[in-house]
Amino acid sequence: MATASTRSAPIGLVIGCIIFGLGSLIVAHVDIGGWAMSFWRLAVSGIVFAVLAKMMGQRMPKSRQAIFYALLSGAFLGLDLALWHESIYAVGPGISTLLNSLQIFFLAAIGFLYFNERQSIVQLISLFLAMIGVAMIGSPEFAHNTAATWGFVTGIVSGAMLATSMTFIRKTHDTEPTPIFMLMQLISIGGVLAMIIPMFVFDTGNILPNTWSEIGWVLIYGTVMQCLAWGLIAYSIPKLSLALTGLLLLTEPIAALVIDYSWLDKPINTLQWSGALLTMFAIYLGSLKPKPRALRRYRFFSRFYKRDYK
Repeated sequence: MATASTRSAPIGLVIGCIIFGLGSLIVAHVDIGGWAMSFWRLAVSGIVFAVLAKMMGQRMPKSRQAIFYALLSGAFLGLDLALWHESIYAVGPGISTLLNSLQIFFLAAIGFLYFNERQSIVQLISLFLAMIGVAMIGSPEFAHNTAATWGFVTGIVSGAMLATSMTFIRKTHDTEPTPIFMLMQLISIGGVLAMIIPMFVFDTGNILPNTWSEIGWVLIYGTVMQCLAWGLIAYSIPKLSLALTGLLLLTEPIAALVIDYSWLDKPINTLQWSGALLTMFAIYLGSLKPKPRALRRYRFFSRFYKRDYK
């Protein structure tokens, strides 16, 4: 059973990432503002997670600080989603999802500044490669898309917001371990509360779905993309090596780029495809966790002490 579970983990992770990529299609086609779309996604998922937490008998954390961190994580997740939606409208699902995936570098910066996590030379090189890749993607886009600046800024900042949200999830668990469904319920509540004012300020007249079809897509977006995809990813990641996880997570921007190019007729030239591949390679390198220094020293010096025994 354990072997079967391990074998199914890569498939579950890939499916979860592809579902996330398909979510950008819904955002691109439903006539709702980016902030409002974030509100509805988190509101729908909040209801689902509340029901699941109740069914599983999961309780609210006793620590007020843990609750505060979870709500704060939700607020930053709401900002991440809203800015990602704005980026989708400006530069398309493929480029926006790739820019959002740069959150791995913001996570590394947060780990270095606040958690004293050491950065390897490979991770620094990956950051440099990512900058080159983004420049290769952006140069043709800026030449023909007047909204490119807004799309790139919101896409990159959305990655920073996602990294901050993940950081506060870590802070929540450090304060008091919290069951997953209850945690996601609190995150959804925090995101919904954070989106109310921006939604009415930036999306006035474009908040509610206009047709039954749009209502259906919003429900799918909140349940399938936020609940099912997150569930598959959260289930799969602990069962895989970090290297394989980083590689498979790249299926999300790949899926979004293919969808953008093939279904939405987004013009992506050779230079941009090359930049996308370079950026994804950089993201993969950036996701690799450096080995502890003591372990690397042991492996280096052990070469000189190998003996052949007969």
